[in-house]
Amino acid sequence: GGGGGGGVVGFVAAMPRKSPAAAAGEVRVGPAGWSYADWVGRVYPARREKGFHEATYLAEFFDTIEINTSFYQPLKPEFCRQWLERVAANPRFVFTAKLWQKFTHEGTATAEDEQAVRAGFDVLREGGRLGAVLLQFPFSFHRTAETRAYLEGLLERLRDYPLVVEVRHASWNNKEFYELLQERGAGFCNIDQPLIGRAIRPSGRTTAPVGYVRMHGRRYDTWFSDDPEAPPEERYNYLYSMEELEPWAERIRKLSENAKSTFVITNNHFQGKAVVNALELIRLLTGNKVKVPEPLRHHYPELEAISSEPAQEPTLFPNPPR
Repeated sequence: GGGGGGGVVGFVAAMPRKSPAAAAGEVRVGPAGWSYADWVGRVYPARREKGFHEATYLAEFFDTIEINTSFYQPLKPEFCRQWLERVAANPRFVFTAKLWQKFTHEGTATAEDEQAVRAGFDVLREGGRLGAVLLQFPFSFHRTAETRAYLEGLLERLRDYPLVVEVRHASWNNKEFYELLQERGAGFCNIDQPLIGRAIRPSGRTTAPVGYVRMHGRRYDTWFSDDPEAPPEERYNYLYSMEELEPWAERIRKLSENAKSTFVITNNHFQGKAVVNALELIRLLTGNKVKVPEPLRHHYPELEAISSEPAQEPTLFPNPPR
């Protein structure tokens, strides 16, 4: 266990070096969240040993996970302390965490709400395991004088954290916005999302020492679906092909030349697809084969080609003796 399981260790060494001064920063790739019912038996073993924890398991394969429960409510400090223990075996492991939606979607956060949010984040930060706090705004958050002022206030309020801003509407794609992030030392989140209407397009931009990429999948049909019958996870039911990931590997390499630390998060979590694509990205970025969760290779045979270890479980029809 531990050690990132051939994750992105050695990534820095594997990068082309122009000069010692242009040495690339560290890149960590991992999924968004870990608590999904449809990952049991797919990503995680169907039979789990006593004391099994998803974050411990994922930290064998990845050097980061984006915490998404913090979007729905503030993190409890006691949980954060447990999570620090859960990932202790991987010294390279760093969490990122989404900011509570009260700040980004509702705009109603009080001073008490801020204190509650800080209580959890501070445990992770003091443990040396908080790489970034993500301010994820919805597509409906367009650039106006009012929203810009609101964002500025938020960046000021939380300036002691390594902040990253995700906007999804193309009205933000302008020089003034990127300059604001740069002045405030906040990172820009480069995203892959279905390009519908004025959706912000893929980019490889850095505005701070923290670089960030989020892959949401490309489900054009369900991304903005109001269909009450459509299950919400269908939005994230998308598996990128290697061909679709290659341009992103290029962008990530560029990002890592300009950022000290870059996080690449796969959010297409349906049936473990985020884990498949995160492993494939590590393969593309490092050129090395990767350690693959055993259950996953049985659901996604394409992982065999990039797996550093042969399948552990005997196949259904063993080869006849010669």
